[in-house]
Order: sequence, then structure tokens, then C-alpha cells
Amino acid sequence: MNIDKMKDFSEWYNSITKEAELCDLRYHVKGFVVFMPWSVITMKKMYTMYEQALERTGHVPAWFPALIPESFLMKEKEHVEGFAPEVFWVTQAGLNPLEERLAMRPTSETAMYSMYSLWVHGLKDLPLKIYHPSQVWRYETKATKPFIRSREFYWIEAHDVFPTEESAMAQVRGDMEMTDEVMHRQFGIPFLFFRRPQWDKFAGAVDTYAADTLLPDRRTLQLPSTHMLGQNFAKSFNVKFTDEKGEEKFCWQTCYGPAISRIYAALIATHGDERGLVLPFELAPLQIVIVPIVKAENKEKVMGKCKEVEKALSASLFRVKLDDSENTPGFKYNQWEMKGVPIRIEIGERDIESGTAMVVRRDTKEKLKIKFDSLGIEIEKIATSILANLVSKADKWFKEQLTKADSMDDLGKALESHGFVRVPFCTDQKDGEACADKVKEATHANMRGSLFDSKEVPNNEKCIACGKKAEIYLYAARQY
Repeated sequence: MNIDKMKDFSEWYNSITKEAELCDLRYHVKGFVVFMPWSVITMKKMYTMYEQALERTGHVPAWFPALIPESFLMKEKEHVEGFAPEVFWVTQAGLNPLEERLAMRPTSETAMYSMYSLWVHGLKDLPLKIYHPSQVWRYETKATKPFIRSREFYWIEAHDVFPTEESAMAQVRGDMEMTDEVMHRQFGIPFLFFRRPQWDKFAGAVDTYAADTLLPDRRTLQLPSTHMLGQNFAKSFNVKFTDEKGEEKFCWQTCYGPAISRIYAALIATHGDERGLVLPFELAPLQIVIVPIVKAENKEKVMGKCKEVEKALSASLFRVKLDDSENTPGFKYNQWEMKGVPIRIEIGERDIESGTAMVVRRDTKEKLKIKFDSLGIEIEKIATSILANLVSKADKWFKEQLTKADSMDDLGKALESHGFVRVPFCTDQKDGEACADKVKEATHANMRGSLFDSKEVPNNEKCIACGKKAEIYLYAARQY
């Protein structure tokens, strides 16, 4: 590749998705992408890690229909107003027009809560914590980009029901902790967790909290978000329970949505380099590639040793491949580096004689001589080190992208060299939207929100947009 992603991220991203065979754009339906095996294998592993984390916190899986009756979608006023412009509608089955239009699921609240009203009766039914791995479809009108923004994407929705507001808010905090556990510590993607301004919350929610990361061009990408729904949907869908006093009460609800395909975009963008993909060891479709260094006179001997090593490492449950193609070693190095294989093992006649293999790390390009009988143990150590290095490197760059500004001019300048800029702002309530519009017009940046649980407030500072007394610090960023 040899494209500097920091200088030309768009070209780098377009090249890597094509050259590493992550997706194919030639499906001829705008915004719909064919995800190819190399990306899907990793995304399946991401799904597994997230689902395991959900189940550790008491969630259980269910599958809900992809089609939602229009009458269901219309039950929550704010929700339908927010999503109606993005809905794909099914109006005919075979040759027969449908009596009621069916929405292709843009999100699952209205599908799931119609059933929750039948399932929840008393305290014994609470909390109800269900996750739903699925695809959703939205008629996205902004420019589409594979994995980052499309009209069909893959995610997990967790929809939870509680008897009290306190227990619902505890789940919001739990969702934030899960995001850190999985997305940051296992995938190596740093983020800030924001409370969104009221004008930018999920349609129908009381509050929206979202994890935002930065891509190499310093534009922000929203990753998992969690929504405090309050009792809004419970009242619309009649989700009630009978308490210990025999009184009927509306439930409190939350929902959480890690979009796996979008997180995958952040994964490849965060860790990749000029040579191609760089993947955490656990997420790589192929963890180890063995490259034989052969000549005509020693081919049988070298290939025999390579097959022996492949068999031993496969028995240790590593995903390993012996590249016995006719390509040159240099071609193989470039190919597997571009596809992000974390470890390369080179074996030639001299290696066999010395009893050691040459092990090359994709992340640091470091070369290590390791004894054949120690390969399994040492690769386990290297795998842990690779993740720690990727997390540390990503965190360092991310931290360097944070700054602050006190005026509109300073904000515009700061956005040229930083991703997130903290500014004093009048309010994050609905009446602050006019000031947010001024910021967007002047700097092309959006107000992403305030840091979750932040207690810091401005002291004698003025809103950068209207000049009134600032009541809160918000973060501005240019977004996808």
C-alpha cells in the first residue's frame, strides 16, 4: 500500500478495504455492501466477545422479526418522527398489496416492546434483559462509506426493563463499563463517553449517552450508545408491573446498541498503518502465517519442518496457515502484512540447524529468534504483548487529540490539529440548539455532548456562540 493514513486517511481507507478484500462495493444497490470473508471472520469474533460480556451481566438472547407493522412504529410519537424519514417500507407480498405497511427494522424498540407488554406482569419478571443480534436498515441520506456509514448495518441491541429509575440508570453505567471492557480493553479502541445534548438524543429517549472515537483524520465516529428511555416507551406500549403493594406501575427502560460493523471500521482505522491492517491477536482471522525459505536442494527438508510447526501450533488452537504457494517470500511478507496477520514465522535450513525460528511481529515489526520447542508458549506471551501495545499506542494518540478553546475563533483553529475540543457553552438543553447551529456554521463541527458524570462546570466563562454565561462544558468535533 505505502499510503500514510494520517496524511490521506480517505485514500488509505478506500485502498485497504479493497486490497485486503474486506468488502465489495459492486452490488448495485446504493449503500448496500457485500462484506467479504476476511472482515466477517473478525466481526463474528467481535460479536462473540460482546455477547459473552452481555451474558456475564445477565442478558439473554432472543431473535425478533425484521418487519415491524406501521401501527407499532407509530405508537411512540418522538420515536416515529425521528425514524420515519429513514424507513424502508414493504408494501406488497408477491402480487398482493399489504393491508398495513411493514417497516424494515430501523431499530427494534417498537418490535420488542410490543412483546414486553405481554411478558412483564410483576416484580418476578424484572429485570428483563434481552439482547438481539441483528441487521437494521436505514435510508441514510449522507454519503455512505463501507463499514462507517451504510444503509444496512450489523449490530447488537440490548433492551432492558426495570422497576425503578435508579436500577435503569445503573444499567446505563453498566453499559459504559461494558463498552470499556470490550471495545477498549479487548479491541483497543479508545473513546470518550458523552451525554448527548437534548437536541441530539435518540428519538424517544430521556437521555442518550454515547461512546465517540476518533479516526485518523480526526473526525469523530459514534460507536456504542446507550439510551435512558425512562417510561416513555413503557407508557406507549403498556409495559407495566404490579409492585409488592399490588399497585400497577409503568416500567423503566434502557437500550444499548454496539454496531459491530461500525466498530470494525474503527478497529481497522485505529490500528492500521502504511502497510495495511494491524489486528489484535484474538480478532485476526489468521493469527500466524508460516513462510518457508526454500531452495531446490532443501525444499523437502524445510517444508517438512514447516508442516511439523503448523501441526503443533494448530494443536495449541492457534489459527495458523503454512503459505506453501509458489510466490516469493517477499510477496508473501507483503501480502500477509497487508491483511494484518499478527505473527509471521520464517523457517529456512539455517533455522532448522540452529533449532530456532524467526518470528516477526506485525505490530512492531520486531524480529525474534525463538526455539522451536518454545514457540507455543512464547507466542501466547507475544499475543498479550500485541494487544497491550495496540491499546497503549492508540490511547497515546487519542489523548493528544484532546484540547480546549474559549472562543469561536480558537475553536476553529483547534479543530485543524485536534479531534475533540472542550468549550464553554450556555446549555445542553433544547434551547442551546441555536448556539450549536452557529458553531456548526462557523466551524463545521457538531456539539457532541458533555463528559459522562463530569462535575466540572465553567467559572465566569461565556458561551462561545451567544456570549451568555456558560453553564456547562461541551465537546465539539467534526463528525462522520
